[in-house]
Amino acid sequence: MTIRYPSGQQPPNAGRAGQPIVAPHSSSFAKRGMSLEKEINDANRYYLATEQAVIYKKPTPIQLVKVDYPKRSAAVVKEAYFKRPSTTDYNGVYQGYYVDFDAKETRGKLSFPLKNFHQHQVDHFRRCLAQGGVCFAFIRFTTLDLTYLLPASDLIAFWDQQGRGGRKSVPLTTIKDRGFQVKTGLNPVLDYLPALDQLIAANQAKGADHE
Repeated sequence: MTIRYPSGQQPPNAGRAGQPIVAPHSSSFAKRGMSLEKEINDANRYYLATEQAVIYKKPTPIQLVKVDYPKRSAAVVKEAYFKRPSTTDYNGVYQGYYVDFDAKETRGKLSFPLKNFHQHQVDHFRRCLAQGGVCFAFIRFTTLDLTYLLPASDLIAFWDQQGRGGRKSVPLTTIKDRGFQVKTGLNPVLDYLPALDQLIAANQAKGADHE
């Protein structure tokens, strides 16, 4: 299937501007980022079923351009466009808080590349934080099997520093210091609510310090 991306949001295999992007079929590309996403989706279904939280993956707005009908009972999408750049991957409600986050993975062992995010995603975090939302980035170091919740406020700070000539990645040591580790569980496997509780408590503590 051919998918055309909005301006400023090109995948690694993008061609010249205006050219359609053909989704690669290699297994390594197809699997990239899916493991963490699946674990988050499984956790969200568990939290919903147990009435702990209501968090969903946001649908991606797509405009269908070409659809083939090889038979009456099936349709095959041949070409589509993303209507607009997406913001973040997930949002919902937890204990009265609006929660908004994105999920990223890296095979690096020492730092997380900021190029995995886009300006419109960072701007979205800014707007949500200004309204009192609880925002963060799921950061997974796949080679090390480490997963952290990095507060969006810290991500924004690193992003702004990058724009002023600072480093283009966040050191793992910094993520360990400022983030909240997500431990592996049984049901769900990725039980991230305890880490989210820690983030909420930290935000409340910061708010109390400023009163």
